Amino acid sequence: MGDMKREASWAGLAFVVGLLLIVGGAYSHRGVAAGWLVVPLAFVCSAVVVRTRAPLVGLGLGTVGVGVDLFFGPSLPTVLIFTDNVYAAALYGPARFSRWLLGIASVLAVLAGAAAGVVARDWRALAVIGVQAGLVLITPVTTAMVLRQHRDQAVAERARAEQVARLAELDRQAAISTERTRMARELHDMIANHFSAIAIQSTGALSRRDLDAAAVRKIMESVRENSLKGLAEMRDMIGLLRQEGDEPEATRPRLADAERLVERSQRAGMTAELRVEGEARELSPAVDLAGYRILQEALTNALKHGGRPVAVEVVYEPEQVTVAVDNPVDGRTARLPGAGAGIVGMRERAALVGGSFEVGADGGSWRVRATLPTPRDLGDKVHERLGGK
Repeated sequence: MGDMKREASWAGLAFVVGLLLIVGGAYSHRGVAAGWLVVPLAFVCSAVVVRTRAPLVGLGLGTVGVGVDLFFGPSLPTVLIFTDNVYAAALYGPARFSRWLLGIASVLAVLAGAAAGVVARDWRALAVIGVQAGLVLITPVTTAMVLRQHRDQAVAERARAEQVARLAELDRQAAISTERTRMARELHDMIANHFSAIAIQSTGALSRRDLDAAAVRKIMESVRENSLKGLAEMRDMIGLLRQEGDEPEATRPRLADAERLVERSQRAGMTAELRVEGEARELSPAVDLAGYRILQEALTNALKHGGRPVAVEVVYEPEQVTVAVDNPVDGRTARLPGAGAGIVGMRERAALVGGSFEVGADGGSWRVRATLPTPRDLGDKVHERLGGK
């Protein structure tokens, strides 16, 4: 509605100015009353009203108006306003039509100049009329086509920018999802070990009525130790998540702490033995953490589901480190239910650092085995794979 009012206002203003020009004598005098020139002026001005909503209709009205005006005059205001009719048709009409219109305008300009030269028998008339026809017909079309091209480019750039923004949003959501998965994996591996031991010990203490005070105290001390360890590791993880780039590195679990993990499982009631082959050495942070968490989760699963005893093996080799946990399968129902996320998490951790992971029954035992590569340049590769984190 606003565009229609604005166009009607422009049409009314053009009509008033055109009347003033006609009254002032801005037309060719051929013995025709000036009042007749108002009719074609009204046609071209009415085309201005529909220039954006129906540009081809406007061009038709303008063509009729300028044709009548050429017969009676021509008059300057009608010709000038007709150029706007041509411009609007090329700008707001179909793209293919604007190209056709440019060809038609070029042919008409040449024909008008040629006709004027033949009638006047003077080449100067050909040049003057040809140039005038070009200004009236060709210039508005070419101007509209240039503006239309710029407008289409702006639309394409806007669409490209929106697409880039959508892709950036998808990348952001993927990064958030990846980070949430990593945090969930860390929380699962960190808490499951401690709280599984707490749950098993407290269940045993509640189900046994023949325990003396010393046995109960020993169980409660183990429960307290696991609780404190779990809280400490949770604080460490929160410190890692809050750590800024220029802050010192927070404490992180290391595969070299495997003996502590086994001792903790022994205090929880598990019969476990640790065997370390090769010389323990400094590993890249990603491999160190992956090996520690895989061992922690394997011991947690053995505590919840497996039989006794549990054999733990850590083998350091020049190009890799292997973590293996074997425990008998006694066919009993698991003492604690599992969510099934442990094996998935261990496999993901091994794959993340380019290692291999195997799990399953091997004869009468359940075996978990992770082989993690440790070449000299692995730290840089893992750093790139983790996105610089």
